[in-house]
Amino acid sequence: MSAWTVESWRTKLHAQQVIYADRSAVDAATTKLRSLPPLVTSWEIERLKAEIAQAQQGKRFILQGGDCAEQIVDCRAETITSKLKILLQMSVVLIYAGMKPVTRIGRIAGQYAKPRSSPTETRSIDGVKQTLPSYYGDLVNRPEFSAEARRPDPMRMVEGYTHAAMTLNFIRSLMEGGFADIHHPEYWNLGFMQHAGLPDDLRREYERMTERLAEGLKFMEAIGETSVDQLSRVEFFTSHEGLNLLYESALTRAVPRRTGWYNLSTHLPWLGERTRDLSGAHVEYFRGIQNPVGIKVGPKATGDDVAALIRLLNPAHEPGKIVLIARMGAKNVAQALPRLIADIHARTDLGPVLWMCDPMHGNSTTTSDGTKTRSFAEISDELEASWDAHHAAGTILGGVHFEMTGENVTECLGGARGLGENDLTRNYQSPCDPRLNYEQALELAFLLARKMQGQRGKSGDKGTSAAGAE
Repeated sequence: MSAWTVESWRTKLHAQQVIYADRSAVDAATTKLRSLPPLVTSWEIERLKAEIAQAQQGKRFILQGGDCAEQIVDCRAETITSKLKILLQMSVVLIYAGMKPVTRIGRIAGQYAKPRSSPTETRSIDGVKQTLPSYYGDLVNRPEFSAEARRPDPMRMVEGYTHAAMTLNFIRSLMEGGFADIHHPEYWNLGFMQHAGLPDDLRREYERMTERLAEGLKFMEAIGETSVDQLSRVEFFTSHEGLNLLYESALTRAVPRRTGWYNLSTHLPWLGERTRDLSGAHVEYFRGIQNPVGIKVGPKATGDDVAALIRLLNPAHEPGKIVLIARMGAKNVAQALPRLIADIHARTDLGPVLWMCDPMHGNSTTTSDGTKTRSFAEISDELEASWDAHHAAGTILGGVHFEMTGENVTECLGGARGLGENDLTRNYQSPCDPRLNYEQALELAFLLARKMQGQRGKSGDKGTSAAGAE
């Protein structure tokens, strides 16, 4: 294999490649990005890697969530705050249920690029069909269907960096200012329980759990337990799909007193189903960075393919390095996931991996009027089936990966309020994929909490070994 450099990906086939008309403008944008300060630090990245290693051993749980595609116009205090709030609230539920720390990772401060199934999109405008470049996310172009908006503009990479920096600055200010302090109930209360649309049995179950949670926290505080105080100073990490390699490589740096190169645009970049080709540009880039790396794997992924990726991306068997994010679909998970778990687990030469469940991307559908949506029932079915598959295999489901928002959007069908197709038009905001709203996301946290508590009750909370972590 040839030597890796920050630019060696340019010699490979580049899936999802954006075609820019002005190459000099591309050079100007990437030169500017290389001159700017990093967005995250190498010690933060190493801290996350250590926490992922703990999750691989069953000592921690990873909660990853956020927008399918961030939009620059949403770089607003209230939008960022709502994303943090729902992640914090979900994590408190999972901490209580799992009796272990939870690491929070947002799809935020850089999730500006989106893969597309086609490079172009055709619509009928006033009875005339018009074909334009697809919307590849705000890092590339704009969602409005016009020639000017859909024109790829390399300076949008600089604009994306700027808004990612502002987002991170605000997040860090909130965390330092006590936003995550559990002593402020307005930050972590479960107020949606008061809505009349919830079934009585579901409401009673949730209320019992929150009452026990509140009582437990008061008890810990009364006896001077320091871990309660530690919850008020939580950590928060960022992630995004490493899709636009011009952007990613321009923010990849060697740092003093450390070996190797770090992608300093985010803590956890991931490879998608469309970009994990062993001979492709994205894998070539990812094999040279020190960050932990996420790999999306679908129902067609084979053990041979995934094992080859792991060997290439983590030849030193470094703990905390590899995160396998399974996105099988509710119809496929019962057959595809156990087969893949068994195949990977049997290969003792791969080193440790963290298994996560992404129950969103395999469950997309389209309504009769062409609206893209997802079924909450299918999302929850895949989550439960994934947990059960790992429990049966003796491996660990160490995290979850959701597309969600803290807003009261109406993009996914079902949930406690039973959103139907007619409800989708009320508040459908996503420019790409449908997201769980606040209530649906928190409902999934409680569903997962029940699975955690059930397993703790059966096993005595002894834990099991992560795949490849013997």
